[in-house]
Amino acid sequence: MNVITTFTEKRRAKQIKYERSVLKDISITELKKKVQEYFGSVRLASGLFQNSGIQEACYDVALEAFLLGANFSKFSFAGEKLEMILSRCEAEETHLIDTLYNFLLYWGAGDEGIYSESLYLSCEQYVRAWWMDGYEKARRRQKLRLH
Repeated sequence: MNVITTFTEKRRAKQIKYERSVLKDISITELKKKVQEYFGSVRLASGLFQNSGIQEACYDVALEAFLLGANFSKFSFAGEKLEMILSRCEAEETHLIDTLYNFLLYWGAGDEGIYSESLYLSCEQYVRAWWMDGYEKARRRQKLRLH
């Protein structure tokens, strides 16, 4: 007897396979280095990042942003410009930025004060950098036909 599978199950399995192959391009040291690079100078976050849970949250957001950029790289081969692709995923990117920012504010115990804007900008740059990294690496994979 044949096993019946739905289209959504097949699509989800294909997506998981693609995400696993794309995530092979990231190393743990690269994650740690970028967290230090983007949040090492922020006064609020400097003492906050001693907690490993905070770092893991940053890693989670970085991986999500990386995968988001990788998934949206397929539009570049359809001829879309980078600005159009960025506007396409603006809502998802803003959600990741806000999630990271609110998480850091919550665990910062209200010490944000005048530093909250610089923290938000750091979160924005961090997510955009990971998005661009995922976008570029996925484009390279598609050019090399590794997708």
